[in-house]
Amino acid sequence: MAEIKHAKFTVGQVVRHRLFPFRGIIFDIDPEFANTEEWWLSIPEEIRPAKEQPFYHLYAENADHTYIAYVSEQNLLLDDSGKPLRHPDISDVFDKNRGGGYRLKPGLAN
Repeated sequence: MAEIKHAKFTVGQVVRHRLFPFRGIIFDIDPEFANTEEWWLSIPEEIRPAKEQPFYHLYAENADHTYIAYVSEQNLLLDDSGKPLRHPDISDVFDKNRGGGYRLKPGLAN
């Protein structure tokens, strides 16, 4: 029987990368790696993450750009900075909570 994996983070949480200067909001989760082999092999071997862990889809941003990122759980940390996110797609999917967090808009949850 396959081991059941539990994601550390949830949709709507703001996270940051532990190695690179970007942060974002989680909008989807894969229970384990679900991208192309070419994508995985493009990561330098010394920092290449294991495939057998949750991977997160983020509306991501760095100082200069907004984009979509695909990041392993081992490379994410909770971002509790409280800084607002500026990715233009966030407002299509999330509403902002009074406490500063994010929740899926009604009708978008599985």
